[in-house]
Amino acid sequence: MKTDHFIAVNIAVLTVSDTRTEETDTSGQLLAGRLGEAGHHLAEKAIVIDDVYQVRAIVSRWIADASVDVVLITGGTGVTWRDITPEATRPLLDKEIDGFGELFRAISCQDIKTSTIQSRAFAGIANGTLIFAMPGSTNACRTAWDGILKYQLDSRNPPCNFIELIPRLRKN
Repeated sequence: MKTDHFIAVNIAVLTVSDTRTEETDTSGQLLAGRLGEAGHHLAEKAIVIDDVYQVRAIVSRWIADASVDVVLITGGTGVTWRDITPEATRPLLDKEIDGFGELFRAISCQDIKTSTIQSRAFAGIANGTLIFAMPGSTNACRTAWDGILKYQLDSRNPPCNFIELIPRLRKN
């Protein structure tokens, strides 16, 4: 759905980290700020430890809430033993959006070179809710938002964008 006018959506932000607090969560703060600057609404913001079931519980609640259109997850997408975001979230997905992770790593390669291979950034759709998971660094969140999400979450972006997939905005 390409339109001539902007359509604001409701976006929840989840930071997955054993160490971040509301005061030190610069990645979650960046995403909340960027989505607000773009004209979207912050539906909710939360911080959760790297625990499969706690992450899954919050994401499940948000995808069951018809007022949440998009979930942005920062953190837990690396390859260390504590990084569990893909394992927690992928079982909830109805479809994966492979291109998000591929494009994120391609853009990141310009800045961090081959270290981007350690990113397991991914996206998908669950119960009509778009989910985007990215690394926990503030720079990675800036890369994901500025390089991909601000365009794909803008109804004016041709030839297509993710707004057309949001159930409450679909014209059947």
